[in-house]
Amino acid sequence: MTRIITVTGAKGGTGKTTTVTNLASALVKKGKKVIILDANVTTPNLSLHLGIPFYPMTFHDVLKSKISIDEAVYTHSSGIKIVPASLASDAMNGVKFEKFESAILNLLGQADIIILDAAAGLGREARAAIDVADEIIIVTNPELPAVTDALKTVKVAEEIGTKVLGVVVNRVRGHDYEMARKDIEDMLEVPILIEVPEDRAVPQSIYEKTPVVNLKPRSKSALKFKELALIIAGEKVEQEIREKGWLEKFFGWMM
Repeated sequence: MTRIITVTGAKGGTGKTTTVTNLASALVKKGKKVIILDANVTTPNLSLHLGIPFYPMTFHDVLKSKISIDEAVYTHSSGIKIVPASLASDAMNGVKFEKFESAILNLLGQADIIILDAAAGLGREARAAIDVADEIIIVTNPELPAVTDALKTVKVAEEIGTKVLGVVVNRVRGHDYEMARKDIEDMLEVPILIEVPEDRAVPQSIYEKTPVVNLKPRSKSALKFKELALIIAGEKVEQEIREKGWLEKFFGWMM
C-alpha cells in the first residue's frame, strides 16, 4: 500500500527540500521504492537539488492536461523516482489546480512511499499538498517565529484531517536563543522526529547537487536523515544509528 507523505511548513527556507531529497535517498538505501514530487509549482527547486534542472515533461504539463503523470516520472541516478516541476517563467500559464489531487493519486501503486515537497506558506498549493497526503512532516527551525508558523501548519492539518507524523527541527546550532526541544513539543503538541544540527556538509551537498546522505554519509546531518528514514520505515533507530554515536564523535573532525 502506497503512503503519501507531504513535507511542509508555513515558513520558507527551513529546509523542506533538503529533507525530502535526503529522506528519499535514505529510504531508497533501505530498499524502499520512492517517488518524490515537486508540489511547489509556483517556485519549484526540487530538481535543482538533484542536479537536473530541466526535464522535457513536468508536473506543470500534467496540471495542464498535456500528459499523464506517468510520463513525468523520471529515475534519478540515486534510485529515486522524481516528478519535477518546470522552472520556466511562464510555466504557470494554463495550470489547473483542480487536477492536483487526481494526478497524484494516479501514482498510487507505483511506489512504497510518495513524498511531496510542498510550497511554503499555507496558500492554495500548500493546502492541496496537505489535503492529498496520508501524513505530513513539518520542517521548522528552532526559533520562535519559525515554530509559530509550524503551529499554523499543525492547525491546518488538524482542520483538514491529515495526520501529523511529527516535526523535523532543522539547523540546530545549540545557541541560548534557540527554543528547547521540550518547549517546541509543548507548543506544537506533536513529537519531534529528529533535530538536524547545523552542518557545513549540507550546503556542500546542495552545491554538489547530491543528497548529503550520499555525499557525506557519516556526517552529523546525514546520520539524522538516516534516523528519520528508519522512523518512517518503522524500524529501530537505536540499532543502526544511535549505537554509532561514539564512533561518529571520534571521527567527526574528519568529515
